[in-house]
Amino acid sequence: MTENSRLAPGDPAPDFTLPDADGNEVSLSDYRGRKVIVYFYPAASTPGCTKQACDFRDSLAELNEAGLQVIGISPDKPAKLAKFRDAEQLTFPLLSDPEKITLQAWGAFGEKKMYGKTVTGVIRSTFLVDEDGKIEVAQYNVRATGHVAKLRRDLSV
Repeated sequence: MTENSRLAPGDPAPDFTLPDADGNEVSLSDYRGRKVIVYFYPAASTPGCTKQACDFRDSLAELNEAGLQVIGISPDKPAKLAKFRDAEQLTFPLLSDPEKITLQAWGAFGEKKMYGKTVTGVIRSTFLVDEDGKIEVAQYNVRATGHVAKLRRDLSV
């Protein structure tokens, strides 16, 4: 995955239809007319991903009040997402992309540095999609800890 395949503000957000933790299909187009934060994370129930998901959960009321919805996407299967959602009492959709098609379309899968080594995997990324389905904010290689607070500052939420 190269820098060129990354999304930038003004780009159309690649549409997707993926199963949620209960196996129900959720599409980005379901959110047309509303702003939505789409974030990609490597794996449910891991320390960093749990911290990030709980930060979104704890900020959800303020984000929703500001007109922002939240969707999390990982390569995990729906059953693992359901267990994660229930264990952490997450109240926003977690979507499953085991084939990594959506992850790749959004530039959130590819080479990254991990402990000094180059590996291929999920690139922790966050996007704000506007009411018309365009990318408003694109952030790659975000940190799990403190990211939601920074995002809220950036968006004045």
